[in-house]
Amino acid sequence: MPDTATTHVHQDVSPVCLDFANTMDWHASEHPEETLHSYVDLVSWAQRVQLVSASAARRLHQVAIEQPAEARQALVRAIVLREAVYRIFVALSHATSPAEADLARLNSALANISRGARLRQTAAGFAWQWDIDEQGLDVVLQRVALSAAELLISEQRERVGQCADDRGCGWLFLDLSKNRSRRWCDIRDCGNRAKQRRHYAKTRRPVRPA
Repeated sequence: MPDTATTHVHQDVSPVCLDFANTMDWHASEHPEETLHSYVDLVSWAQRVQLVSASAARRLHQVAIEQPAEARQALVRAIVLREAVYRIFVALSHATSPAEADLARLNSALANISRGARLRQTAAGFAWQWDIDEQGLDVVLQRVALSAAELLISEQRERVGQCADDRGCGWLFLDLSKNRSRRWCDIRDCGNRAKQRRHYAKTRRPVRPA
């Protein structure tokens, strides 16, 4: 099991869907660690990444208090979507096709908001406007689903990578390096550990007699 005393701290500016996929620590290990234990945790994460405003977060907290069973179900739906999104982008990061079941899960989440899609005119031209219920318990799920869809249809999907740490960090990131050579969630974290391990192996290598 990974050393749980080690806390990952990352400074990435990633698409919301990748941030959400990373809310499970040690995602690729045999002992992944959940960070979203309640609907309040989900909303707190969404506010932290500026997916919802402080006032919206307060409203959602109140709804969760008033409708605890519905809030628990909304959390389950969000986590199910998270795992599907995670597997989709892990597959793409390894140049393989995502599972149809995972794409179906994402499409199901999108179907609930695409019925209200419409074009609106902006200063820069035109943009899609989606019918998202800002008061609904699934607002976080819906915004994550849209983020995943936008990333999948963009060229940046080819820049999604997964941390190469052998303990199963599993962190997803957007590789913005010029030669797409990024391997680690953070060079100061998993990358530094790998560097230290290579140095140790080199210094421990037996010296052959002349």
